[in-house]
Amino acid sequence: MTDIILLVIAVLFMLIGLLGCVIPMLPGPPLAYAGLFLLHLTDKVHFRISQLLVWLLLVILLQILDFFTPMLGSKYGGGSKWGSWGCLIGTIVGLFFLPLGILVGPFLGAVIGELLGRRELDQALKSGVGSLLGFLIGTGLKLLLCGYFCYEFIAALV
Repeated sequence: MTDIILLVIAVLFMLIGLLGCVIPMLPGPPLAYAGLFLLHLTDKVHFRISQLLVWLLLVILLQILDFFTPMLGSKYGGGSKWGSWGCLIGTIVGLFFLPLGILVGPFLGAVIGELLGRRELDQALKSGVGSLLGFLIGTGLKLLLCGYFCYEFIAALV
């Protein structure tokens, strides 16, 4: 009976984890990892400890990287410190205006930051596009990792 409960909760964590890749308020990869870990606790599936530790390290690294990818994108787009700070502030403010705010926030924040830093509009827009691309890359990486976790989950049960 315990295995069934753990399995049901694990499946829910995996599904919510996938959803969390595109909804910023949900930590997608950590939830998907928790689903794999719960599956490991059942009598049916046992992953190697090294697998669990590598997956945990990937989740931690991706969570850190995901926070910084919009700022890195802004920097790659030629942005200055003003754009990076604007992107960070825009990301935080965008969380209050979901779902569109999470896309528009980093972009507008970077553009406004660059304009406050006395950059030309075209350079500010490049920085904003860079921050948007950084956000999209971070989302793609989260989807890849959670997709891999789903694959491992299903493969372990089959």
